[in-house]
Amino acid sequence: MARTPQDVTDAELAILHVLWDHGPATRRQLTDRLYPGGGPAHYTTVQKLLERLEAKKYVVSDRSNPLVAFAASVSRDDLISRRLQDVAAKLCEGSVTPLLMNLVRVGKLSAGELQALHDLIGELKKSAKPKGQHR
Repeated sequence: MARTPQDVTDAELAILHVLWDHGPATRRQLTDRLYPGGGPAHYTTVQKLLERLEAKKYVVSDRSNPLVAFAASVSRDDLISRRLQDVAAKLCEGSVTPLLMNLVRVGKLSAGELQALHDLIGELKKSAKPKGQHR
């Protein structure tokens, strides 16, 4: 299946993980985190990945200082949501139910995770409209 221009590659995702976990960072800081002891080739790789992420609007840069800082412009939750909606559209004809059922089955959820899921379902039930009622 062809990759769409907005897809995030695994290498780009590694950069996003660093930005989500540690906040804004310079190219050098990202290179050091992703490739400890890496050389100029790794720095160039990170630079190219940042350019692609900026073009896709997943990363923004602050160029007000000599050391340009990069920050994620999409949250982890937003990217997860986009990806899951895409998977549901491609594999489940748009329905999230089979996707969620499979995620829960194979996820080997802890008691705490199951409770959080139960609580979320309770919240969603309270805000759900009865079947047949439209907004």
